[in-house]
Amino acid sequence: VMSEMREKASATGTGEVPQQRQEAPPEPTGWTGWVAFGAMMMVLLGAFQMIDGLVALFNKTYYAVPSQDLVVSVNYTTWGWVHLLIGAVALAAGFGLFTGATWARVLGISVAIVSAIVNFLFIAAFPIWGITLVTLDVLIIYAIAAHGREMQEI
Repeated sequence: VMSEMREKASATGTGEVPQQRQEAPPEPTGWTGWVAFGAMMMVLLGAFQMIDGLVALFNKTYYAVPSQDLVVSVNYTTWGWVHLLIGAVALAAGFGLFTGATWARVLGISVAIVSAIVNFLFIAAFPIWGITLVTLDVLIIYAIAAHGREMQEI
């Protein structure tokens, strides 16, 4: 490659090696909106999970069934801490997604999968809320997995 460039330089008579053209970064597509949506929904999911955790910790009679009637029979205090932990991680991943960081995409998809499973297991306690959060998890996974890389290019 360098010998070809030297030949071109000697052919022009200037003795200078021509500069290679740098390609412009690709233009962001409209799909980056999906990633921004996924990031915002991840932050919202984190807040919802934390609210769910706080309710489980402080108002155990709020739910439709006693904790022993859930798929995984543990007390609501344990469920509360699990939801709080998922919520905190989801918040961190959501804010990281706005930067387009790869770690945030991996963490975001992972926490959305865990959140969907936990909410599915918790669905008997509060069915409408559980279905809503599982649906939100699926939308987040799609937005991040399908178009997450495009957020890095902005």
